[in-house]
Amino acid sequence: MAYFKKSPWLIHYDGSSCNGCDIEVLACLTPLYDVERFGIINTGNPKHADIFLVTGSVNQQNVDIIRNIYNQMPEPKVVIAAGICACSGGIFAECYNVMGGIDKVIPVDVYVQGCAVRPEAIIDGVVKALAILEERYASAKAA
Repeated sequence: MAYFKKSPWLIHYDGSSCNGCDIEVLACLTPLYDVERFGIINTGNPKHADIFLVTGSVNQQNVDIIRNIYNQMPEPKVVIAAGICACSGGIFAECYNVMGGIDKVIPVDVYVQGCAVRPEAIIDGVVKALAILEERYASAKAA
């Protein structure tokens, strides 16, 4: 993270899910897994966020919310789809109101598979997202 002047901030949004992945995201913040050791700060404001972590699938009620959060985030930004529902719709894919994974609405940079996704996998996805974010920041500075 040589290029960052601040710690990367992460915003988490739960689409339509069973909340299993959300519990695992919260576990990442505990001292056992401690995602903050990578400098990650959890925020509730998309205007401050660098990383958008989404759990759950996309449906008609949350499609505009997901787009709105994504569009409010400053460039450069990275999107993580955490859990099988965020990646492809998961077990809810055949439901009448589910459109599929997050990539049906916004571009996704990192896919983290699992049902429910393990905290170690989420942290691995966040580290991959940090590398992508650093690369984008460096290319933006060079331009």
